Amino acid sequence: MMHNPDQNALPDPETTRPELMLELNHYTEGPAVDLQGSLYFTDLAGKGIRRFQGGRSLLWGKGERPNGQAILLNGDHLVCDSFSACVLKYDSNGKLLGSVSPESIEGHKVRCPNDIAIDPDRGFYFTDSVRKEGMVYFVGWDGSARTVARGIDFANGVVFQKEKNVLWVAESYKNRILKVDLNVQLEDAGYMTVFASLPFNKNNIETGNLPDGMALDIEGRLWIAHYGMQAIHVLSNEGAILASYDSGIPLTSNVCFVGDEIWITGGISEPGPGRLTRIKVGVGGYSLF
Repeated sequence: MMHNPDQNALPDPETTRPELMLELNHYTEGPAVDLQGSLYFTDLAGKGIRRFQGGRSLLWGKGERPNGQAILLNGDHLVCDSFSACVLKYDSNGKLLGSVSPESIEGHKVRCPNDIAIDPDRGFYFTDSVRKEGMVYFVGWDGSARTVARGIDFANGVVFQKEKNVLWVAESYKNRILKVDLNVQLEDAGYMTVFASLPFNKNNIETGNLPDGMALDIEGRLWIAHYGMQAIHVLSNEGAILASYDSGIPLTSNVCFVGDEIWITGGISEPGPGRLTRIKVGVGGYSLF
């Protein structure tokens, strides 16, 4: 019988509750875990990149408006800084090394970097969050840069799946997830398609249903932070919603796997206060390395 990873049991959303780990002054974003299992996150308006340690939030690095981040094998961090309009690199001790993204790419000025996904062999992808004119860019380890996708109504969370050579991109103001197939040409009809449309907030306000950060589990299922919905949705390999969990955070910004748990960022409002919660889900996260 063929194995279907989407059939693997997930916790019951009716009985699964988030655990509050931290309350902070500022709205939180950009959760990422290093190879030692340490969790880092950003606090945007607080201008900090922080590490969760011993039940406390410790300042690790400083930016102008740090948002999504990724951690490399050597412990360096790549951080989207929305205010500085670039991706910044920090060493493993939190020292700022400088920008690693151009000011303009193929004639387009980079305006608001939001989230980032690593291709360990080639470089990194990052989203530029602009209404109706959002972009996804690629920057190679050799410094080359190109446009990957354009015309997205607020490109937000981004995930790279190495085996499929596919990007998943949250198009926030269309309340949907896009699939970018990097195996075909930019001009081809199948290059960027709608993978899934998400539930709408019953209050019917525009900011009540904005997909934000995302993460893949080891079965290839996509976990999506749904801003304004206080929810984490799990999508099957075909884009169907398998489960929706209470995140414990009204404005849910992002999600990251730590062991067999998901850790969730966001807050009560923006610029704050912020929260950090976790849910034991019994499945591990997808690893690029």
